[in-house]
Amino acid sequence: MLLFSGCGNPQPAATTGQDSAETPPAATTEISGNLSFYTSQPEEDASKLAAAFNKHYPDVKIDIFRSGTEEVTAKIQAERQAGKVQADVLLLADAVTFEALKKEDMLLSYKSPELSHIPAELADPDGMYAGTKVMATVLATNTQKVSSTPDSWQVLTAPESKDASIMPSPLYSGAAAYNIGVFSRTDGYGWDFLQQMKDNGMAVIKGNGAVMQAVASGEKSYGLVVDYMVAREKAKGSPVELTYPSEGVPVITEPIGIMKDAANVPAAQAFVDFVLSEEGQKLAAEIGYSPIREGIAPPEGLKGIADMKILSADLAQLTDEREADKQQFIQVFGE
Repeated sequence: MLLFSGCGNPQPAATTGQDSAETPPAATTEISGNLSFYTSQPEEDASKLAAAFNKHYPDVKIDIFRSGTEEVTAKIQAERQAGKVQADVLLLADAVTFEALKKEDMLLSYKSPELSHIPAELADPDGMYAGTKVMATVLATNTQKVSSTPDSWQVLTAPESKDASIMPSPLYSGAAAYNIGVFSRTDGYGWDFLQQMKDNGMAVIKGNGAVMQAVASGEKSYGLVVDYMVAREKAKGSPVELTYPSEGVPVITEPIGIMKDAANVPAAQAFVDFVLSEEGQKLAAEIGYSPIREGIAPPEGLKGIADMKILSADLAQLTDEREADKQQFIQVFGE
């Protein structure tokens, strides 16, 4: 199965014949208790999401744990070894992460009624997870350091870009791990291209936020970073430009899923419903993400999935070989 196969121009999903209401379907009086939410979203965004959910479900206390996808996954595995996973709901970078958890039988199947408004290929057919937004890794350029904004990934290996670029580490960022998996399996790129990036002085830092900061400050001229961060930084007045390279971009959908041993399943299901609902997706757009739900426009400066040329790879292969990809990355770039 190809991740995003056929997604360049998604077909409308089947509908149930009912329009989604602004208020999620479950009655607020029936949902209460603690909800443990593990996410790789920026802390401010996760807090906004929780606050919006609590307007409908004031009796749910949401406890947020936030870190990079790889660290969140490591925490879950450590909790599992200790005898009990503490998370109820996960919202992490990419489908590969959820496929691995699915293979380990750690997820609960839940097919939200809101899925009728999400392209079918962007949700797990068994109901274990569903994409929540569309996030492309793009090229960020500091316009004070570079006179002409490039539109190709090849700039990262060009002699004039020696020591001028930075990327997030796949050992921390799920988006970065996905990117490495895709680039290493794309014709014209592969590990040879990644080695050329390293030889040209590509710096590696912990996460996407740190990459964006390095480019915005002028420490680096170019960065590989998720698109919404560039648009946000540009809106703040930073001298940065966002480019979707002409060869195509890797895209993640930041899926959401419920843990199999969730302590509060009703609240977890209500949370999933809210994230995928019209209100939840409009909130995502207001925060600055390209929504995954049909009929809601992306924020200014960002593309929707139908307008992107997407680089993808076989999802099963990416899942099975992610750890090997990380080890190969260490061989090329060092830890």
